[in-house]
Amino acid sequence: MMEILGSTFDDSVFEESRNRVSGALPAYEPKLCEPLWFCEDGNVEDPLEEQKTLKFRGDLAYRRKQFQAALDEYRFCLSLIPAGNISVKRDVLEGIARCCCHLGKKEEALNACEKLRTEVSNTCHLTCVLQLELSVHEHCRDLTNSISSLQQLCCLHPYHPWYWLNLAMSFQRLLESDGCPDRCCTEEEHDQQQGTSNILQLKTIMCLIRTRLLIEILQIQQFSFVLENSQRALQDIEEALHVLQPTEKMLQTVSEVMAEDLNPEKMREENQDGESLSGLYIKEFDDRWWNKLRTKMQEDTLYLYPCTDLWRRQKCTFIN
Repeated sequence: MMEILGSTFDDSVFEESRNRVSGALPAYEPKLCEPLWFCEDGNVEDPLEEQKTLKFRGDLAYRRKQFQAALDEYRFCLSLIPAGNISVKRDVLEGIARCCCHLGKKEEALNACEKLRTEVSNTCHLTCVLQLELSVHEHCRDLTNSISSLQQLCCLHPYHPWYWLNLAMSFQRLLESDGCPDRCCTEEEHDQQQGTSNILQLKTIMCLIRTRLLIEILQIQQFSFVLENSQRALQDIEEALHVLQPTEKMLQTVSEVMAEDLNPEKMREENQDGESLSGLYIKEFDDRWWNKLRTKMQEDTLYLYPCTDLWRRQKCTFIN
């Protein structure tokens, strides 16, 4: 019956499997490299191997703070990188930007940052470019452009408290660098200086309040040293606000405006880490926060700056 149904087996199938000799796999021999092998002089015929060698040499020189030597290696390496190897190209361009920054070549450093922008494909890449630009501006003590980079980072990551705190500190440094209005200047110039100082003060308060609101929301889920860092930051914010001496009316108004989008559910939905930039719309800093606060402040001008001539006379003419 089994034969009729075609279920018989040929014994030769089993004999063959028992007698089959499996082929031996070739022995794996890992490549062994001596320490600093890439520093050895010699002709490298493989372009990929030459690219690696130059990249490692540049990294080592940068670590040793030999920035010109590192820059030379990075530049040569960049010329060998294939168009499709975007990840290595980003690393090398970042190395070029940092070397130029240390060598005082600000424009060349920013040009490298601009080339990195053309390769950006998601929010993580854009964040890295903005942080690199920020480090270049800070190294060159360019406070105005540092603020611009921080504002872009706040727009990209609106619920990141440390970007807001850094922005507040930058506004405060700019406020301190401007100093008090010069009494020897004309009345119009004095009013202009006073108005600028008032705006910087308000922007500093705005960012401090935003930071405080964010930390208060996030610290519910924090523990250990992370929670300690948040608590220290809150103390620093209170001290900074005490120095600035905002009125209760101002604090209330700023808190209302800066808390409008701080809904925990919305904060989770708007998490943009790693999101593609195609179709992503990022509202500018002024449109999202400053203009809204400015409009609200204009309604309460006399309550916020009762002793400021410019505020009374010009009805809070803001200077961007």
